[in-house]
Amino acid sequence: MAPKIKVLVVDDSAVVRQVAAKVLERVPGFEVTSAADPLIAMEKMKHSRPDVILLDLEMPRMDGITFLLKIMSEDPIPVIVCSSLAGAGTEIAMRALEAVAVHIVEKPKLGIRDFIEDSSVMFIEAVRGASAARVRARAPKPAPRQNADAVLRSTPKQVIRATTDKVVAIGASTGGTEALRVLFQAMPPDCPGIIAVQHMPEVFTAAFAKRLNEECQIEVKEAADGDRMLQGRALIAPGNKHTLLTRSGAHYQVRVVESSLPAGVVPT
Repeated sequence: MAPKIKVLVVDDSAVVRQVAAKVLERVPGFEVTSAADPLIAMEKMKHSRPDVILLDLEMPRMDGITFLLKIMSEDPIPVIVCSSLAGAGTEIAMRALEAVAVHIVEKPKLGIRDFIEDSSVMFIEAVRGASAARVRARAPKPAPRQNADAVLRSTPKQVIRATTDKVVAIGASTGGTEALRVLFQAMPPDCPGIIAVQHMPEVFTAAFAKRLNEECQIEVKEAADGDRMLQGRALIAPGNKHTLLTRSGAHYQVRVVESSLPAGVVPT
């Protein structure tokens, strides 16, 4: 018999803790414990290490982002953020993704019991998927360097409109947000065109691209149908759509489509 997936629900709402445990434990293969705040969670984790953590962001004694960063720097465990603060594209949601949360669920401020019950299949699949994720320790984000590179990043991007003969394609899942940030920050303005598929929900990809564009020498944008691949430009495949790379004469460009392509996940 396969070992049970151990889930730790960290939320100051007793209703969330009770209903989440009820939903998950209906299905064989889950073992659920809970904690009302991160400090209680850390004590419980000393005795039994969870496989997945379901985490709220707004809690007493320690906020969820601080707890998430602590987990990822000390003992990486797949974390699903479930918070009313984590709306699509919000600053705190982007911070959670950068801290390597594997999935984000925006819960409503009202009717949370019905929401969890109605979304039970989604929660079960999210936890199963997270339990299979491989997360790595997250290094602290370095402070911005006050040198020529920093000055370059603050200037308008000069995308080179040249014939494309090279394209770099990148696929990323758990932990990819941090890896892409480090990689793109190291790219010079004349680097080959880049297309990156980061597994991320719809709307988040635009906010993620905007954030990277502010931090890098190269231009970073969410891909739009018909965008050309250009030196000094990185395109982020939009969430909930498929991005195809095609050739048009001497140039590569992308097509962004809604399609039931094989694989069952988007973007691909």
